[in-house]
Amino acid sequence: MTIHTILKMGDPRLLRVAQPVTAFDTEALHTLVRDLLETMESVNGAGLAAPQIGVDLQVVIFGSDQRNPRYPDRPLVPRTTLVNPVITPLGDTQEEDWEGCLSVPGLRGVVPRFSRIRYTGFDPFGDPIDRVAEGFHARVVQHECDHLVGKLYPMRVRDFSRFGFTEVLFPGISAAEDD
Repeated sequence: MTIHTILKMGDPRLLRVAQPVTAFDTEALHTLVRDLLETMESVNGAGLAAPQIGVDLQVVIFGSDQRNPRYPDRPLVPRTTLVNPVITPLGDTQEEDWEGCLSVPGLRGVVPRFSRIRYTGFDPFGDPIDRVAEGFHARVVQHECDHLVGKLYPMRVRDFSRFGFTEVLFPGISAAEDD
């Protein structure tokens, strides 16, 4: 396994549309997933998308069985590897909440996201995944899947008076626990 460098906002590779995975249960796909997990865990990420490490494939990982120090008050999200995801909003209701991103270190902003979604796709073995999520779980999935279409959360911020440096907005979060 390898801990990869996470691409930062401004890198043109983060703006590309990722390609669908066409072969499941391959050593290359399993290695990518292990690398994503190790990279995400090394920086206390809530999720990570393959494009964030320069891999142009529709693969995201998210969730954990432990509280995340970057989001200590958020509910647990089941650890998931999602390949070729499709998100369907369940209703028009959106919620605004704070987000950060490993590709946008040191900043946070308030972002609108659909409150309830259905997400489908596959696990690395090609088995289907079909879940309904709401709240923080839905937010994390939408955030990670945005990376697959070349979108970073600041592109969704509507009110830039609620966008700024984490150390100023949330002084209780240490630099080691932040992006």
